[in-house]
Amino acid sequence: MREQVASLSETHAFSPRLLNKATFGFSRAGFYFNGGTTANLPGWIHPGQPVGAVVVGGGTTLNGASQITNGGTNAGSNLTAVRNLFTASDQVTFTHGRHSFDFGLWFQRLQANDNLIQDQYGQASFTNLQTFLQGKVSTYTYAPSFMPLSWRSIEGAFYAEDAIKMKPSLELRIGLRGEFTNGWNEAHGRASNYAFDTAGVIVTQPVAGNSPFTVNKAKFLPAPRVGIAWSPLASKKTVIRAGAGLYYALLDNLSYRLDQNGPYNTVFAVKNIAFSSIAPDAVYTGAKVIPSGVQQDLRTPTVESWTLKIEQQLSPNTALGVSYVGSHGYHELLSVDANLPTPTICPASPCPAGYPAGAFYYPSGAPPANNAVWNTTHWFSEGISSYHGLELDVNRRMGHGLQFRGVYTFSKALDDGDSMNTSVATNSPAFVANPLQPKTDYGRASFDIHHAAVLNATYDLPFGRSKASDGNPWVKRLIGNWQVSGIETLQSGLPFTPQLSYNPSNDGDTRNPVRPSLNPNFTGLVIQGGPNRYFNPAGFIQPLPGTYGNAGRNILQGPGLAETDVSLGKKFSLSDRLDLQFRSEFFNVFNHTNFNTPNPVVYASAAGGPSPTAGVITSTSTTSRQIQLGLKLLW
Repeated sequence: MREQVASLSETHAFSPRLLNKATFGFSRAGFYFNGGTTANLPGWIHPGQPVGAVVVGGGTTLNGASQITNGGTNAGSNLTAVRNLFTASDQVTFTHGRHSFDFGLWFQRLQANDNLIQDQYGQASFTNLQTFLQGKVSTYTYAPSFMPLSWRSIEGAFYAEDAIKMKPSLELRIGLRGEFTNGWNEAHGRASNYAFDTAGVIVTQPVAGNSPFTVNKAKFLPAPRVGIAWSPLASKKTVIRAGAGLYYALLDNLSYRLDQNGPYNTVFAVKNIAFSSIAPDAVYTGAKVIPSGVQQDLRTPTVESWTLKIEQQLSPNTALGVSYVGSHGYHELLSVDANLPTPTICPASPCPAGYPAGAFYYPSGAPPANNAVWNTTHWFSEGISSYHGLELDVNRRMGHGLQFRGVYTFSKALDDGDSMNTSVATNSPAFVANPLQPKTDYGRASFDIHHAAVLNATYDLPFGRSKASDGNPWVKRLIGNWQVSGIETLQSGLPFTPQLSYNPSNDGDTRNPVRPSLNPNFTGLVIQGGPNRYFNPAGFIQPLPGTYGNAGRNILQGPGLAETDVSLGKKFSLSDRLDLQFRSEFFNVFNHTNFNTPNPVVYASAAGGPSPTAGVITSTSTTSRQIQLGLKLLW
């Protein structure tokens, strides 16, 4: 990772009431991943290149395998991404009577020069250790050639705000922000994307041009804002603040999804071949393209947000704040496989007898909607989310250098997907489980924490506070100016999704773990706690063959977190301009074990019972006790 930043700003006061600030900036950030191996195999894709990725029992080397350590390189080896940002902004502040106006413009020219084609060295995936030893590759993924792409975008915004002093105790703010972008464009007309025909079936050949979009939905995005601050009592000890606004997340990072399409960066996959058949420039029977793309009329993710906060001074040294924070998001991005077979809705034929009405059924071997290509990875702006939170904030100064602050949040976050790729999907799958019914994934967000509390305290130790003439001044320098502080963090656990490491649905997509079904005959608590079997797998059963499980997304909650950090520091004044600061820090001072989320795989195969590792916890979310000492010289 490399980064350079430069900026130039000029502030000019035209009059006591009129101020202008202009800023010009440039930043450059480069990401380089050049993972390799110490040995080369002449029989791999390209002679002289590192050994490709080897996965046993897992989905991708980006997020790890479930049985043995990955071999070879990572699927994302030999990647580079360089981003240049040219920014210009201007802000005008003007006061007139009880009004304070702010006007502004912001423009940004974005250049993203990428070489992000995955599987450049090839990836051989094996179902399990037995097939690995037999040399039977379940899926071989490879990119025979690759071409860097040059993405460009112009983004901008303007805003106007009026802060009105209605009375000394009441201020109203009204504003409007407008954002826009000219889309996501490739400098040389190599923006490749997969379209869909009138029946909703993905086309065989991608569409290439200046932009992946058929229409730009972000030419003008209005975002009104309003806020109020009111002190209703004459004592001024109570303050009420409220606000609401509309916010956008401009789509300026789509290259991850669009850099892996033909005819420039084609990724192929072939299933069920012998490892010995992998060779440079080999032609594999049955190899098909893996499509990737974004919705051609993709919309900009949008959030409506609102807050209400009451601050009360309980005493000269104590303040209490109570807040409500809420939001509703829409047009959020979801990862979808857009090339599944056409399902049968039971009880229509050929659904087996006894299958529940309304179930989606895929017969074994059912071909995808377009059998000329494999399963896809597409981003669609169909996601929604909501957040509601109650926040309490207490601040207390006790005097003599002792003060406390406690913050508590009770909240709930819901959505139907918050991980857009498998490399960052940890406690829940990245893809929508059933692309034809994405709303069945609506549930707790993967980052949802119901309860979170943080208590911090600082105390200036009383040693050496007397006058320097009392006693030896060097002793007072040694024992004086010590401060101890501590932070206590308490959180409830993150949610996670029970999963299967095989696909009983027969929809052809083996990348995204499928959820099991709930066991109607199970009684008792599913969550049992402890690292050996955190949840009881008997609470789940395998779905009927050819169907999806009915267990919800993120229905289980992982272990909570409790950690105490303490620090002790002192400042030595060596001279008028030279200070020495000593600090000792104790992280997780009580050495409390905070467990990570457990293995979510309930069933590893269609045969046999639950996986013996279901619910097993193999890692912690925080480190053991850590002690750190440091010295800092200030001048």
